[in-house]
Amino acid sequence: MTQSDTPETPAKNSALHWVLVGIASIAAILVMRRFAGAYLEDFKIWVQTLEAWGPIVFIIGYALATVAFVPGVVLTLAAGAIFGVISGTAWVLIGATLGACGAFLVARYFARKPIEARIAGNPKFAAIDHAIAKEGLKITFLLRLSPVFPFNLLNYSLGLTRVSFMDYAIASIGMLPGTLLYVYLGSLAGLAASGGEEKSPLEWAFLAFGLLMTVAVTVLVTRTARRALDEATVETD
Repeated sequence: MTQSDTPETPAKNSALHWVLVGIASIAAILVMRRFAGAYLEDFKIWVQTLEAWGPIVFIIGYALATVAFVPGVVLTLAAGAIFGVISGTAWVLIGATLGACGAFLVARYFARKPIEARIAGNPKFAAIDHAIAKEGLKITFLLRLSPVFPFNLLNYSLGLTRVSFMDYAIASIGMLPGTLLYVYLGSLAGLAASGGEEKSPLEWAFLAFGLLMTVAVTVLVTRTARRALDEATVETD
C-alpha cells in the first residue's frame, strides 16, 4: 500500500457506509408506506394521547434500550415520524445521552470484566484509551462525531477509559449530526407512511433537498472528525 492509499481507504469506507444508509433509508420509507402506514399512524395517535407524558415515555424507553444494548436506529426513525425533526432530535438526543451515561456507569462500576473481554486485543481502542488519558473531552467528542465503534459498544467501552464522567456526558453533544440525519429520515418515512397527499411535488422536492444537505453535512463532519481522531491518536502514540 502506498502512502497516498492510506487516507483514501477510510474515505471510501465512509462513502460506502453513507451510500448503504441512503439505500436502506429509501427501502425503509417504501416498506413503511406499503405495510406499516396504519400501524405507525396508530402508534403516533397513542403517543399523542399521552400528551406531555409522550416525550417522557419515549426518552425513558430510549435510555433503557441503550443500556440494554438494543440498537437505537428504529427508535430514532420513529422519533422523526412521531415528533417531527426538531422535537424528535431533542428527545432522541436526551434519551441517547441518558442511556449512554447509564451504560458508562455500568461498565465502570459493575461490568468491567465482560466489557474488557469484549474489546481485548483491539489496537484501535488501545490507542484511543491512551489518547483519552491526555485529552478526554476532545477525543470522546470526536468519537461521537465519527462512529469508529458501534454506538452501544462505545458507551460501555468508554467506561473503562480514564475519561471523567462529566467530560463524557458533555461530549454526547457530538451525537447531534447523526441523530439529526436519522430523525430527518424518520420524518420522511412518517410522511410517506401516512400517504403524504397534503404535500405538493415542490414541497417533496424541498424535503428531498433538505435530506441531501443533511447527509452531505453529516458525511463532512464524520470524515473531518475521523481525520482529527486519527491524528490525535497517532500523536499520542
